[in-house]
Amino acid sequence: MASIRLDLGASTWRKSSYSNGSGGDCLEVADGVPGLVPVRDSKRPDGPALIVHTAAWAPFVESVKSA
Repeated sequence: MASIRLDLGASTWRKSSYSNGSGGDCLEVADGVPGLVPVRDSKRPDGPALIVHTAAWAPFVESVKSA
């Protein structure tokens, strides 16, 4: 599998509407990366990001919601 290296330092991250307001379950996504959806844990902004292809994003979200 190929490795993708992206510079997400200038990305604008937004918290998921499914994250709660008490600091738990905080998922953030970055917009503006064509063809990809970077995802990270807002409690670890300097940690790793999961990169999901846009075609897989909706099925990913649906499967997480139904779990």
